[in-house]
Amino acid sequence: MTDSNEFKGLDFIRQIIGSDLASGKHSGVVTRFPPEPNGYLHIGHAKSIYLNFGVAEEFGGKTYLRFDDTNPLKEEQDFVDAIIKDVRWLGYDFEDRLTYSSDYFQQLYECAEKLIQDGKAYVDSLSAKEIRDHRGTLTAPGRDSPYRDRETDKNLELFQRMRDGEFAEGEHVLRARIDMASPNINLRDPTLYRIRKAAHHRTGDKWCIYPMYDFALTISDALEGVTHSLCTLEFEDHRPLYDWILDQLDLPHRPRQIEFSRLNLAYTVMSKRSLAELIELGQVSGWNDPRIPTLAGMRRRGYPPAAIRDFCNRVGITKKENIIEVGMLENSVRKELDDRAPRVMAVVRPLKIVLTNYPEGQTEMLTAANHPMQPNMGTRELVFERELYVERDDFMENPTRKFFRLQLGGEVRLRYAYI
Repeated sequence: MTDSNEFKGLDFIRQIIGSDLASGKHSGVVTRFPPEPNGYLHIGHAKSIYLNFGVAEEFGGKTYLRFDDTNPLKEEQDFVDAIIKDVRWLGYDFEDRLTYSSDYFQQLYECAEKLIQDGKAYVDSLSAKEIRDHRGTLTAPGRDSPYRDRETDKNLELFQRMRDGEFAEGEHVLRARIDMASPNINLRDPTLYRIRKAAHHRTGDKWCIYPMYDFALTISDALEGVTHSLCTLEFEDHRPLYDWILDQLDLPHRPRQIEFSRLNLAYTVMSKRSLAELIELGQVSGWNDPRIPTLAGMRRRGYPPAAIRDFCNRVGITKKENIIEVGMLENSVRKELDDRAPRVMAVVRPLKIVLTNYPEGQTEMLTAANHPMQPNMGTRELVFERELYVERDDFMENPTRKFFRLQLGGEVRLRYAYI
């Protein structure tokens, strides 16, 4: 596709990508899905997976599955394995494009050093509370840290010593030097690195300083050649920081961040933190409990992946925040199962029926279709004999006026058998 007019009628993200390709800005599309391995994926993540993998596939591009593993206090290999399983279960193949932010820890460190050398970052020795107090509010500007004008050499020395493990957690952080009076709080000298004395699930004890999310994400996108960084609306205010980092560093690619509305289901807990609390309190059995909206829970509940993809497609991609009724998801599940699920019958509350005019000891095998609209799904055999069981609610000794099931003196049709 080369003509930008071909993309009219598509959602705004596909229009942007199509125009970028048509104009020659990019020769191909590269996206990424960057979950943090601190819990299981839920239905909200499915929309991001569907979008990132879907647009890349539609435009002949590729998608990275990249784990944002920059907080060793909360991340586990079990969560990594579960996320990989969920993405594949949804029907997406990232091939050899499985990466981790920790793959780039050395490059991230070198980028931080470059910012220090260029006077764009400094080591701050304020406490976390003092940093918050200096940051200001939405209506009041922030105040400069007393350490903001440290000498470059001193900042480099302290940053090296932070890496070497000479300081306790919270004793120092590395901050970007941007604008403490900016109306966007995210630009008021945000933290780029902090000290974490915890073993990492991949790098062990090699590092004791870890990059913050915005810093790691932006540089990882650029290193992987991501063309369009698709994220939910809560990161819209972070985009100026994303662009600032790209402006300061000589990176091989310049991605473009585009935000879309997140998926919110009515009356459904979608926060990983809240779901984790439910698990810790023993209110649910685990991350794959069928009562919670994790993909693992939905898989255990019997939801087919095609139904979840159809649901994400029907929800669409917009910038408008909205709440989707659960019925819409259930409709997609029902539609998918109706097309391909074999039919079976069960009696939940059995009531024994004896056919007094049917010979004792005689048995017949009746043929039932596995799907009334799908002959290729074959048939199954049902046993018919003197003693049968029906649902208790299907019989009434003193029937009401509109009761047309089994009753004294009445006739009923027994499916696949006799009247």
